[in-house]
Amino acid sequence: MPAFDEERRALIDRLTAPDGIFPVEEADVRGHRVPVLVNRRRSLREMVAGSAAHGDAEFLVLDERRITHSEFVDLVAAHAAALTEDHEITKGDRAAILAANSPDWVIAYFALVSLGAVVCLYNGWWTADEIRHATELTTPRLILGDAKRLERVPGGSTPPNVDMIADRDRLQRDAGRHRLPDVPLDEDDPCSIFFTSGTTGRAKGAVVSHRGLIGFVDVQMLNGALKFMIASARNEAAGRPAPERPRVEPRVLMTSPLFHVSGLSGSTLINMSVGGTLVFREGRFDPEECFALIEKERITAWTLIGAMGPRVVEHDRLGDYDLSSLTNVGFGGAPASPDLQRRVRETFPNATANVAIGYGSSESVGVIASHGGADYEANPTATGHVLPTMQVEIRDELGRRVDAGVDGRICVRSAYTMLGYWNNDAATAEAIDDDFWLDTGDIGRLDDGVLYIDSRARDMILVNGENVYPVEIEYRLDAHPGVAECAVYGLDDSRTGQAVGATVVASPGATLDPDELRSWAATTLAGFKVPTRWDIRAEPLPRNAAGKVVKGALTGERELSGLDE
Repeated sequence: MPAFDEERRALIDRLTAPDGIFPVEEADVRGHRVPVLVNRRRSLREMVAGSAAHGDAEFLVLDERRITHSEFVDLVAAHAAALTEDHEITKGDRAAILAANSPDWVIAYFALVSLGAVVCLYNGWWTADEIRHATELTTPRLILGDAKRLERVPGGSTPPNVDMIADRDRLQRDAGRHRLPDVPLDEDDPCSIFFTSGTTGRAKGAVVSHRGLIGFVDVQMLNGALKFMIASARNEAAGRPAPERPRVEPRVLMTSPLFHVSGLSGSTLINMSVGGTLVFREGRFDPEECFALIEKERITAWTLIGAMGPRVVEHDRLGDYDLSSLTNVGFGGAPASPDLQRRVRETFPNATANVAIGYGSSESVGVIASHGGADYEANPTATGHVLPTMQVEIRDELGRRVDAGVDGRICVRSAYTMLGYWNNDAATAEAIDDDFWLDTGDIGRLDDGVLYIDSRARDMILVNGENVYPVEIEYRLDAHPGVAECAVYGLDDSRTGQAVGATVVASPGATLDPDELRSWAATTLAGFKVPTRWDIRAEPLPRNAAGKVVKGALTGERELSGLDE
């Protein structure tokens, strides 16, 4: 085993030992023995209450509206009281949120889960048909939203709709005069329903527990301590001073949707825990408005979802703003090509040491693996080391574990895995086996403890019986100087079974030619991997709210309704 992996393992053992900072033990979780952190909170309501310790530090910011951590706790308590008094929401009830990112979204969510309700996290980009499907599936007692999105809720037998922006004064009345609810909560109680991306069909509802979302935060904290210890050990070995700890609390630009795990746990819960600030903006993603907000609010952390990365690094006004406060940049929604990683480091030099990516899903809840800093730069096609308390196996189509370095289906086992799909036992049984292993649906491999994601299983292309992984081709095309972004997919072909197709978006001012792109790809790719069908366009690729390209929309398998809203 490589020296670095031995070093990493030794540091994990120190951190997770009974006398370590993050002691870990095996415990029974839903009938299975899995690793858990000993010192953990048992409910999201405990996390809300803990936010009060950060007092007058800003937590939620939108324009001139600024809510401190202590004010946030008071507003959650008031909102929970109003939901009980006015709408009779009690433990076990389902209630939906259909709104854009905002402080009100955050307050409403934590009011509901503090009552023991199960929050249906509706995608703010959904069409009326998609909203109808989610409502019929989960039957919430109430939909809390904003005016723009509530207009899309179909009429008929829907639950009551409440505009939580227009009704803010009523919902948050008497703030400071209420305590948080005291209904008993268990860490394995359901708290949220996350809807899967739905890139191939109707979205399913992944039911997530308090334990799952809290585990996301705790494992990220553990991993942060591990990365700091690794950096310190490396610096000491090289005769350099120890790395400095952050001197200011994080200030996060919230462009990650709150209705996904990355936005809710990865940004909101983590910053609730550490006393950080979430800065919101209204409207569609606009790179220049984000640059201005980074300068004004001295943003320190930003996650680039999907097409945000290319749009940011190619923007012609990038140099007009002071972006030096940004020290952490992450990628989300899909792997970032090595070329995009390089351009992000050049664009945000102060964040070079903290450019990172994480891998997980609505179903896994917790982050399975992550990569950042110098290790990510040295190995840009990897997703990173599997995180502590997460168990990963690579399996073949028959469910058998494969050797290191061999591609297969990525399966994960942890305390944080979803409880199941709402009202879909068959899909749950297909995803989670009797030994508590979740099949993620992704293809990858483990090499020396490092996880590589090669492709979504459903995206793999078969050309004359040869496996073709789109991500390999996408990385090559992304490196072309005239390509802003691209997507590669399989198309039916009478001679080869499938042909490789590519949709390529030209960078501003660039002209792309299929023959030249074909030659560019053929320089590093085998002939059967080179696309034979090309779609060159100027408009961005269609993506869902998680930042994933909806390839079915490019091949005609799915309509493009509402995807760019």
